[in-house]
Amino acid sequence: MLSKTALHALHAVAQLAELPEGQFRGASSIAEEIGAPANYLGKLLQSLVQEGIVYSQKGIGGGFRLARRASEVTLYDVVEPIDHISKWSGCFMGRKTCSPESPCAMHLRWAGVRDDYFAMLKEATIADIASNNAALKLAT
Repeated sequence: MLSKTALHALHAVAQLAELPEGQFRGASSIAEEIGAPANYLGKLLQSLVQEGIVYSQKGIGGGFRLARRASEVTLYDVVEPIDHISKWSGCFMGRKTCSPESPCAMHLRWAGVRDDYFAMLKEATIADIASNNAALKLAT
């Protein structure tokens, strides 16, 4: 349901959630831990810096850390800038116009599933997954 990039972002942010307060971790170290290419993950983390999810610091002792507490960052916060799932409002069957007034055959079912999925992503936080991050690691 999520792109590999979004999954890498969730895994990386969960790794950052496990850091002690004020500490940083390098992208290459996280990449090795989660099975992602280091350069790719560094760019991905920089995009999350621009979203206010991650903070970065250059130099010795630098790297990345969460910009907010893990309990304040939802899965939606991390996934939306990457997968743009909010755009899933189109017709499931591909019709140009689909609405409650003129629904396709799947409109009501899709709307319910989509809304439940969004609600889950907006309710679950990085803190929820950080404690189980070992189970989340991607296969290399």
